[in-house]
Amino acid sequence: MLTGFAAIWAVTLVGYLIGRYGLLGPGGTTVLARLVFFIATPALLFTTLATSSLGEVFTGALAAFVLSTVIVAVAYVGLTRFARSAENGAGETAVGALASSYVNAGNLGIPVAAYVLGDVSFIAPVLLFQTLLYAPLGLAVLDAIAAGRKPSARQWAALPLRSPIMLASAAGLAVAASGWDPPEEALRPFELIGQAAVPLALLALGMSLRGSRPLAPGPDAWHRYTAVVLKVIGQPALAYLIGRFVLGLEGPTLLAAVVTSALPTAQNVFVFATRYGQAPGLARDAVVLTTLAAAGTLVVITTLLG
Repeated sequence: MLTGFAAIWAVTLVGYLIGRYGLLGPGGTTVLARLVFFIATPALLFTTLATSSLGEVFTGALAAFVLSTVIVAVAYVGLTRFARSAENGAGETAVGALASSYVNAGNLGIPVAAYVLGDVSFIAPVLLFQTLLYAPLGLAVLDAIAAGRKPSARQWAALPLRSPIMLASAAGLAVAASGWDPPEEALRPFELIGQAAVPLALLALGMSLRGSRPLAPGPDAWHRYTAVVLKVIGQPALAYLIGRFVLGLEGPTLLAAVVTSALPTAQNVFVFATRYGQAPGLARDAVVLTTLAAAGTLVVITTLLG
């Protein structure tokens, strides 16, 4: 777990230094974020889903995770409904809802699953849920808000065609469902590009930290701290209550539900917010603060439940 956090902050620090000395110019952060959104992340998701086994997705731990995710996102919208900033409005609320519930299941979830849960397969259902359902829904909402109008039914249906992440996820799922095992040579280009998704996203995040003050008061402070508290405390607490008393989970399955729910905000939320120009500062601060806080939260959880 500590190794996973150390890797995240090391790469983010490199990104900060790039931004501090202006190595990529004034538009470097936006360019990297767009590269991650349009190229690297779709390649990563395609290879992940195309080589996944869908038979072990629906577990009790996943059910607890999904329910806690939905409840926390709805709670965020309700708590911040009357505290929208004049600048961002609905976009700020949408980004905050993602920041409070969309977990870092990739570059941090995998090492945490390996070192804390002892089984990487626990994180696969979370990755699939976020990739196939949660991310497409969040992107559709952000796309509609960025367009400045409520889309028609036809436009809603066409939204997946405008998102490379959704298209890549659908393609990967189709390959997995078909039972076809693609040759390594065919997947290798996608794997090479996909391997750049996480480090590039962390570099973009680090570059955006120049001049940022995640603990400073401001018009978005309510949104920021609400997202952080819900992500770090609210979601894992809900996962425990749902898993233990509603679904009757115990042992490693209950631990997996709570640990995956306690993972910090994914840097992809920052990428999404930057892509659509909706509260990127809120997303950035939530990623930074939840990643710092989750290091302690995960230790407490594993001590109590492990």
